[in-house]
Amino acid sequence: MFVKVCGLATTADIDVAVEAGADAIGLVISGTSVRGLDRDTAARLAAHARAHTPAHVLSVLVVNDTPAEEAARLARDLDVDALQLHGPYTRADFEKAARVFPRLWRATSLKERPDTRVGAHGEEVLLLDSPRAGSGARWDLSLLDDARPAGTWLLAGGLAPDNVAEAIDRARPWGVDVSSGVESAPGVKDHTRVRAFVAAAKATTTTA
Repeated sequence: MFVKVCGLATTADIDVAVEAGADAIGLVISGTSVRGLDRDTAARLAAHARAHTPAHVLSVLVVNDTPAEEAARLARDLDVDALQLHGPYTRADFEKAARVFPRLWRATSLKERPDTRVGAHGEEVLLLDSPRAGSGARWDLSLLDDARPAGTWLLAGGLAPDNVAEAIDRARPWGVDVSSGVESAPGVKDHTRVRAFVAAAKATTTTA
């Protein structure tokens, strides 16, 4: 089970997530998220990830309100592994971004009535989130019964150490993504919960 821990704010957050066994860490740049970093902090954390994490652990820049081409230039400058465009970015936005930075992830919710084929916008990974991203709100996974993607897709939204195994069994994703579900306060990661979440997710199996 692929696990991404998102919304990290400190080098200690990165270190704990990696030591716990996370496969990817997410750094958010957003003007609307409590987890949004300024660019200098994001650059410092990205540099720490490059220097102190194994090569197989991916660093992912997450944006939701930055123009796609600008976000791609930022991802290139930060030297992260992937760029996650989160929200109502169009296929044309992805095409513009890909000309600058080719490793793109697409994050959306079923509320947006998205094309749930992995790669529909040229992305290598698809993430399906709660309609209120970052809220920690759980959503009705039965909606996936008629819209479950195949391949490299991540389930997000309302996941926590005590429910991730059940959610994996219900949705059968390739991987999971967590942010608010491992926090002690908005934007503050609880390292004990991070470890517990990764352990719970990694202990599951899926037939996806």
